Amino acid sequence: MNRVRLRWRRPRGTGEYAAACVVALAGVVLGFQMMVAAWDEAVRAWPVLAVAGVLSLVYGGRRILSAARARTVQAAMLADLRITLAEIDALNDQEFEIALRDLLIRDGWAARKVGRQGDQAADVIGQNAQLGRIVVQAKHTRVGGKVGSQVMYQVKGTAGPVHGADTAVVVTNGTFTRDAKMWGERHGIHWVDRDRLRTWAEHGTPLHQLLRLPARAPRRASIRRAAA
Repeated sequence: MNRVRLRWRRPRGTGEYAAACVVALAGVVLGFQMMVAAWDEAVRAWPVLAVAGVLSLVYGGRRILSAARARTVQAAMLADLRITLAEIDALNDQEFEIALRDLLIRDGWAARKVGRQGDQAADVIGQNAQLGRIVVQAKHTRVGGKVGSQVMYQVKGTAGPVHGADTAVVVTNGTFTRDAKMWGERHGIHWVDRDRLRTWAEHGTPLHQLLRLPARAPRRASIRRAAA
């Protein structure tokens, strides 16, 4: 079946020009009448609109205050957070990542859990005005498990280039091989093994003190990612 193609053409003759002007004028008049009707309706309904606006402002304000109170309560609860190694050993992988996030928040970091499939060696990311951006890779193992150098390679390859980290840390409730520790120290990848984890989580020593992290200005890339 042939499709009919419609084409616009210029008016021809005085009669067609006059008809086009009449149609255009009618469109203008109709648009003006619609604007006047909308204005009249708004004038009649302004009390309702005003009340709705006030209610929206009150609702939004209460939501903001409620969120602020919740953050204050959470910060107060986390300020005294202590987690024993026995409790950490009983966690699963996801719970371990959440625990590390809460410990960072306790220490003054704005931290969030990001670990998931394809996380590119980052399970928790934190931001601190004085210490910059930290990326944590969590390795929850059975008691006696060891973390090897391969994890250090992965973190080194993504912490700075992908996540904009100023500090990269691998945390485990187990231990690290000697090669993993040496390679990490040589290439600026911090490690927290079972003994250090006890000091951090159970005894309450802040991570930046435990690792002796220097104060630094965050990278520009870090600031952009944190705002995203």
